[in-house]
Amino acid sequence: MSVSATPQPDVDIDLGRLVTAVWERKTLVLGLTAAAAGLAFLVTGMINPLYKSETRLLVETREPVYSGDQNQQTADVALDERAVTSQVEILKSTDLVKQVARELDLSSREEFDPAANPSAIGDLLVMIGLKKNPLDVPAEERILKEFFKKLDVYAVPGSRVIGIEFSSEDAALAARVPNALVDAYLAFQSSAKLENNTDASAWLEPEIARLRGKVRESEEKVAAYRSETGLLLVNQQDTIAAKQLSDISTELSRVRAERADSEARAQSVRNALSNGQAVDAVSDVLGSPVVQRLRESEGNIRAQIADLSTTLLEAHPRMKGLRAQLKDVERQIYSEIRKVLSSLESNTRVARIREEELTAQLNALKAGSAREGEESVELRSLEREAAAQRDLLETYLGRYREAASRTEPKSLPADARVISRAVPASESHYPKMLPIIGVAAFATFLLSSIGVMLGELFSGRALRPSTGLIRDADETDEHSVATDEHSVAVAEDTGGEPSAEPQLAIETLPNISNDADDFSVESVADQLVTDGTPVAICVSPEGDEGSAAAVMLARTVAGDGLKTLLIDLTGSACPTELMAESRRLPGLTDLMCGDIAIADSIHPDRLSSAHIIPHGNANARRAMRAIDRLPMIIDALTEAYDMVIVECGAADAAAVARIARVENSEIVLSILRSDASEVGRFLAEFNEQGFGDVLLMTPGLPTGPLGQRNSAA
Repeated sequence: MSVSATPQPDVDIDLGRLVTAVWERKTLVLGLTAAAAGLAFLVTGMINPLYKSETRLLVETREPVYSGDQNQQTADVALDERAVTSQVEILKSTDLVKQVARELDLSSREEFDPAANPSAIGDLLVMIGLKKNPLDVPAEERILKEFFKKLDVYAVPGSRVIGIEFSSEDAALAARVPNALVDAYLAFQSSAKLENNTDASAWLEPEIARLRGKVRESEEKVAAYRSETGLLLVNQQDTIAAKQLSDISTELSRVRAERADSEARAQSVRNALSNGQAVDAVSDVLGSPVVQRLRESEGNIRAQIADLSTTLLEAHPRMKGLRAQLKDVERQIYSEIRKVLSSLESNTRVARIREEELTAQLNALKAGSAREGEESVELRSLEREAAAQRDLLETYLGRYREAASRTEPKSLPADARVISRAVPASESHYPKMLPIIGVAAFATFLLSSIGVMLGELFSGRALRPSTGLIRDADETDEHSVATDEHSVAVAEDTGGEPSAEPQLAIETLPNISNDADDFSVESVADQLVTDGTPVAICVSPEGDEGSAAAVMLARTVAGDGLKTLLIDLTGSACPTELMAESRRLPGLTDLMCGDIAIADSIHPDRLSSAHIIPHGNANARRAMRAIDRLPMIIDALTEAYDMVIVECGAADAAAVARIARVENSEIVLSILRSDASEVGRFLAEFNEQGFGDVLLMTPGLPTGPLGQRNSAA
């Protein structure tokens, strides 16, 4: 048993093989697709068509035209998304649905109560207890259940619009139901408003009567308190004391002004007399009628004196008499001025006396105003209470009058209006024949294709080992050069002249540029099956990549219907990784150490019908001590399996010779990237151990025709 340090390879899926497998079974795939399309056509033709109609309404606050705009705007703001959702739930309420079902007599339609006419199969299921008797459910509940299945009420996103959809086998009924449901909803809203309005009126009437008594009592308290305290009103605001205080203050101000004016005029006259100034400029003197007449007389006398002075002397009696008259008039004028001054002083004294009296009265009223202020506080408290009761009464009266005006249902519109009514549909909503047939055909085609591909994958025919980088044309040329020089290479490996037998083995190798299909796993599997080979010992000099090809070989043979077993004799446990459910399963090392029986070491492949004896968990060195028992175990396994494949990994020819003592066994050399000289060396090594015929298997790379034996003899 050899131990390999090469990394474990992966397995690639051959997409071309998958497509080819589907194409090879195109008759089956297309037949199933056509059958599914035909079945879908028949089924859709047997289904009763369903028609769908829709009614839409807008949820908004609606008030009578005489209502205030402010209330309407406030209500509109309250209609948010949750309010619209609430209206959707009201539309789906059981009470509204029952009302519509009764109005349209849906109980008489078989569409809404299919349990009323059960089938024979349904009765049989009920009799044997596999199905509950639908007639045990009340007819109304059965109708509601079918109704809700056909009803769809939804809110249009981003708006206050609600859609009501209903489907039915009758196109006219599909339109009548949502319209009837909307009408019932609007009537329900109006009746709810009317009920609220009636309840409000019934509650306001006794409250108004109670408030009237409170208002009357409050106003009586205000009147009694005014009478007791003397806080009587002379107008809507002022009391008698406040009015008197205001009037006296006004009169006092007027008297003081008159006194000041009289004093000023008297002083002006007095100043004029004391200073010897002319008093004619004083208004009071000029306004005296006596002074005015005396001034006229004085003027006449002075005119006569001036006229006679031209002809008479001063000593003339006439002149003396006129002079005496002039002095008498001046004396009279002075006397009148003194009288005017005396009158002004008298007015001043009277005004001063009046001022003193008014000041005394004002002081007396001010003393009483302090007491009146304290009493006014209590009075204002009583007035506020009476005003509050009065305002509340007026509010209740206004609401009561408004409620009384809305006693008719038409005066209370619902908070929604219909913006689109349902009409009978001209085309059925379900089933859509062409889409259903198309989907059924496509799904069948897809599933059948997937089934074919899965069959290929499980059989292993669509799997190939990952070969890493593919060599380009230059590498192919290098293989040609290596083929030409293969004799020298073998001679150098053997340390002398090229021997005849290795030379014969190398010369029998075909050219590496030939068709690579002969080297495929399928070709090797066909030859092994044709020859009836019971044991195939696979050697992979390149490590795990060749081991992956051995796994593909086992799955290919199993796919041909043969019972196949693969024994993992590699050091890396690559076949175990690819085939077993877990790497920790008991296997060959446990069997060789005697820890388990043969039957316990065999496990199924997770991707095909083949079986595998995995690497195992026991110590490898201990297992190698019993390696001589392996040919007997393989011989026993050939009794139960048509073919046993032993994957030895990168083992040399000497190690393979220890286990290849089974009769009619074949050696399979799995090569992926080795050139012709290396292949010749491998064949020479096996020839030295007595293996004259070796099968070459190089999947994925062109190295030469496979399926023919390469002999070193």
